[in-house]
Amino acid sequence: MENLPNRLSLKELAIDDRPREKMLQKGAGALSNAELLAILIGSGNNKETAVELSQRILTDNRNKLAELSTKDLPHLMTYRGIGEAKAITIAAAMEIGRRRSMEKALERPSVSTSEEAYNILKTYMEDLDHEEVWVLYLNQANKVISSKKISSGGVALAIMDVKLIMKEACNLLASSIILSHNHPSGAITPSEHDKKSTQRIKEACNIFEISMLDHIIVGKGSYFSFNDNGLLLLEEKQTKKK
Repeated sequence: MENLPNRLSLKELAIDDRPREKMLQKGAGALSNAELLAILIGSGNNKETAVELSQRILTDNRNKLAELSTKDLPHLMTYRGIGEAKAITIAAAMEIGRRRSMEKALERPSVSTSEEAYNILKTYMEDLDHEEVWVLYLNQANKVISSKKISSGGVALAIMDVKLIMKEACNLLASSIILSHNHPSGAITPSEHDKKSTQRIKEACNIFEISMLDHIIVGKGSYFSFNDNGLLLLEEKQTKKK
């Protein structure tokens, strides 16, 4: 696939259609995602320019880079004109973007809203095809001490291990935690299992005098906050009644 005849390269395009020249003149911010991807792959195939091929790849991924980042090398290589070398280049660029997001998240000084917590947690879980459980451990000033993956499961379930969560909290001398897990389906409505697991962990936190600030369910570009929806308070009231 790498040696198709009559392939149009970026050099063969009209000046206005050359993303490299456009980037030199106007900066990277002026380029579309397809144009940036075209720079990575360099050339298209005998029927599509690099930009056209890039547009088709993005269209197949709902024009979302996050969705493209989940595709493995064999999938990328199903596109005519994308061989092993280009597939690796695309995958490497996606990974660099993910790591940059993680570094930016870790630099966040404190967490005071569910959105801020979500912006940290989505870098770990938003693009996964399986469930994972993560916990943000915070100090008295609500600054993140540590972000830790507790478990990794299948498509529908990852275990929220109370012992592991509390062990880490005690080791870090955390004042509070934010529990989180993802729903690979994209649906963010909590299940009954999610609610019961949240209650167990909140009760364990109370024993150790650690505040459970929230439980964030990470979806595809959206999230659900137990705290924002009054579920943490509801569970607390139910516990007192018992």
